[in-house]
Amino acid sequence: MTGSLWRSRSFLLLWGGQTAGEVGARISGVAVPLLAATVLHASVFQVSVLAVLGWVPYLIVSLPAGVLADRVDRRRLMIGCDLGRAVLLLALPVGALTGHLTLVLLYAVVTLTGVLTVFFTVAYRTELPGLVGPERLVDANAKVTMSQELAELAGPALAGALVGLAGAARTFFVNSVTYLISAMALALIRAPARERVAAERVGLRQAIAEGLSFVRRDAILVKLLACTAVSNFFVMATHGVDVVFLTRELGASAVQVGLVFSLGAVGGVLAGTVADRLTRWVGTARTIWVSMVVPGPLYLLIPAAQPGWGLLLFAAGFAAFGANAMLYNVSALSYRQRITPPPLLGRVNASFLWISYGSIPLGALAGGALGSAFGLRPALLIAVLGMWSASLFVVFSPLRGLRDFPAAATRSDDAPGDQRRGQQREREAGRRD
Repeated sequence: MTGSLWRSRSFLLLWGGQTAGEVGARISGVAVPLLAATVLHASVFQVSVLAVLGWVPYLIVSLPAGVLADRVDRRRLMIGCDLGRAVLLLALPVGALTGHLTLVLLYAVVTLTGVLTVFFTVAYRTELPGLVGPERLVDANAKVTMSQELAELAGPALAGALVGLAGAARTFFVNSVTYLISAMALALIRAPARERVAAERVGLRQAIAEGLSFVRRDAILVKLLACTAVSNFFVMATHGVDVVFLTRELGASAVQVGLVFSLGAVGGVLAGTVADRLTRWVGTARTIWVSMVVPGPLYLLIPAAQPGWGLLLFAAGFAAFGANAMLYNVSALSYRQRITPPPLLGRVNASFLWISYGSIPLGALAGGALGSAFGLRPALLIAVLGMWSASLFVVFSPLRGLRDFPAAATRSDDAPGDQRRGQQREREAGRRD
């Protein structure tokens, strides 16, 4: 597939639906704790449990989600996840209006919505390569990731405005609509669904093992997974203390904190606008390790921030990280999607989510522990150095000897035995992928 993605109706619908869902997720990220704190009068610990429940599904259902994404029509799976999330979120304002809103209900909605989000994410990342083709993967992933950054900028402000106008509970009516928009956009895609030659003849455990085994056998994927997991750990360690650092050490107001993070997020947005051209110039494979190494020294501006105008140092360091995250995530995901055989892609994507996201709650706890033990500024210094150190995994990897990604995988490349035999039978019967 060649040509501009702006002329691809299927991609634009997928992208538009995903963007609507991202905005909905950002609204939830603000409205859920506000609902717990202001309406249900939850304690600090009870509110913190909500954050944990948002990440737990990645540890529990990522691997089964990968198996399912390799076996079923992924577009229908994504539509089902969107509709399910819309219905679940409607339970909150309905519960508030009928007097049945409780903390237990909120916990249940957050957990079940998180489960559906995991299934949607795995299916989405697995479906995208089939819609755009290997030559347009970097551009497609850059556009999608940039919409996530824009949602990060606009979503919290929109959520705050909605909560102020309609109240925390009624905000979820709008939140539910964003997922309905996503479902409708996906339903309008007319591109033919790709055939599935999934591991339906093997059990769940073996199917999961095949995805993990593929990652383990690929030297570059192993390094990417280690880099991502370590980076996520230290990023969350940073986030565990950054707001407290800004408010207590630097005396920043709530408005200033919001502005600092908004300015920092601009780095990711700007990087997204040039990601496709930059990776073509630097090299699609080379961009992975260059994007991890080059911005690293600027991370030191985060713990070096001072009160007043010195807050801009924090914003600059955060912007450098945003640019790094954009370029690295786009390139690393594109590599994974390109070299993984289609019958395994759902399980390989799920394997990455399971391990790399599994380090996130641990990192948040580590950040708090470091802040308590050494102070906020030293904790931030340790965390940003840890973020930069993650680059060592990709610097000392086969990526350093490559300029561009290798050729895209075919359906039979490195496919498990049962799948390869099934594919051979399909070829003999004259069927096409």
